[in-house]
Amino acid sequence: MRTMRNDMMGAAEAGHGAAALGDLPEWDLSDLYSGIDAPELKADLDKAARDAASFESRWKGTLAAEAEKAASGGLGEALRDFEAIEELIGRIASYAGLVYAGDTSDPKRAKLYGDIQEKMTDASAHLLFFALELNLIDDELILKAMDADPAFGHYRPWILDLRKDRPYQLEDRIEQLFHEKSITGRGAWNRLFDETMTDLRFDIDGEQLSLEPTLNRLQDADGKVRQQASEALAATFGENLRTFTLITNTLAKDKEISDRWRGFQDIADSRHLANRVEKSVVDALAAAVHEAYPRLSHRYYQMKARWLGMDVMNHWDRNAPLADTPQATIGWNQAKDTVLSAYSRFSPEMADIARSFFDKNWIDAPVRPGKTPGAFAHPTVPSAHPYVLLNYMGKPRDVMTLAHELGHGVHQVLAGAQGPLMASTPLTLAETASVFGEMLTFRMLLDQTRDRRERKAMLAQKVEDMINTVVRQIAFYEFERKVHTERRNGELTSDQLGQFWLEVQAESLGPAVKLREGYETFWTYIPHFIHSPFYVYAYAFGDCLVNSLYAVYQNAERGFQEKYFEMLKAGGTKHHSELLKPFGLDATDPKFWQIGLSVISGLIDELEALD
Repeated sequence: MRTMRNDMMGAAEAGHGAAALGDLPEWDLSDLYSGIDAPELKADLDKAARDAASFESRWKGTLAAEAEKAASGGLGEALRDFEAIEELIGRIASYAGLVYAGDTSDPKRAKLYGDIQEKMTDASAHLLFFALELNLIDDELILKAMDADPAFGHYRPWILDLRKDRPYQLEDRIEQLFHEKSITGRGAWNRLFDETMTDLRFDIDGEQLSLEPTLNRLQDADGKVRQQASEALAATFGENLRTFTLITNTLAKDKEISDRWRGFQDIADSRHLANRVEKSVVDALAAAVHEAYPRLSHRYYQMKARWLGMDVMNHWDRNAPLADTPQATIGWNQAKDTVLSAYSRFSPEMADIARSFFDKNWIDAPVRPGKTPGAFAHPTVPSAHPYVLLNYMGKPRDVMTLAHELGHGVHQVLAGAQGPLMASTPLTLAETASVFGEMLTFRMLLDQTRDRRERKAMLAQKVEDMINTVVRQIAFYEFERKVHTERRNGELTSDQLGQFWLEVQAESLGPAVKLREGYETFWTYIPHFIHSPFYVYAYAFGDCLVNSLYAVYQNAERGFQEKYFEMLKAGGTKHHSELLKPFGLDATDPKFWQIGLSVISGLIDELEALD
């Protein structure tokens, strides 16, 4: 349920100047539970187990008969009960996940997280039959029941969406086995990755730094500091390469087994299905971005190398600040005011929703030992509210990350009215509001900038973020495709993984970036490869979509905000084609992606004019 945005996209990273940040907020999770030993948490754990077992006892084996009695109201009642239990499980699991994310190195939190995962997996095993049994009912009967029973018909989008899974559905006992073993399979390997990454330390002049502050030094103005950080990263990643290679091999094989049993043909088909996006659309996106490498990333990095006084940049120079980039630490209050002002300029309602995150302590911002790296917005459940995690250190990109995650948060608040089953948005569209929030913030800051040199630095930083969001993510997608394709032929060695990484990076970054020794290990720290295979193309999808959407906004006389809010409120109830139609956009048109990419190219043109 959570969305993540980490340092691979320039997210908040630790560094110096903490005193200038001001008071950074830590989230208040009491809206979920008052503490890990709270009696209400124990009561809800017992209730979830009890209600799930009762639900199975009451409804299993009866759904086809209830469908025959279309107007009886049985299916509507069952679906309401199912949703209520799903929300209760979601609340418990969300709380455990957020507590754990706050400090994955704390044994007490880790135990809570592990215990709750087990208990909720056991509880939800009693619910597995429901979706499987619904999907066995004939289409005609389902349609009649939705028309005859308003309570059941209320869930029409969820029901029709569920039926897209029918071709890949297995026999009940096998589904139950897959479900119950997930906690000792994929879930366990995910947890091993998280805890290993949290525990890593990187030696810089005798100082043992965690991942976030080390990555932050790749943005330092001093090239020697950047090189030192890169070499420290490579050394520690190299020392742990066997572990990360084993995790990657195991999870890739686990996915191959599931895909084979379910009948998925392409290695990314299960992700496309989950995203409710056609393979042809993703293929068109990937092809368009790949074809654009020379006029986007290659062209930009050639310019940047010249600005830095180099013929060829080293890989650790890729995110180096330009000489005119402001180096002052941006305090928390300034970041807050910047983002809220940008949101308010677009829509006061949007700013009011975002302000709640600050006023009600829904944000956890400081860097702490053991805290999950990167940033995310977690929707939790509609009866509560989302929470945002950052690692805020006052960089300009940290402000953009705040704008990004608050975009997710606003989206999640608005979609919550759809209820637990229909609020969740496919990943491709889940990135729309976040990237749009970034664009609003960037455009406001750019409009306020009159100095030519500052404007150049801002444009360059935005172009870098867009390249990281579009070009880099499609390169990541191509890396995953290489890994999962080759894994079908047997285990991959660390050298093979490193070679795949270097191939896609060299092709996407271009000849102006030299990949030095040690960079072949940098695939190890990307969490999306572990937690959500093939997630990464959603970033490129969202960025290109928002570029097109923002162009419509700039040319719209009025009414855009209302249509935009309706799109966010829809949650998971509509296909991307339905959501984009009011804006005159169509992601199935190959030309659609060229529109989004031309925005990036246009910003590079502007930079060349300022050069």
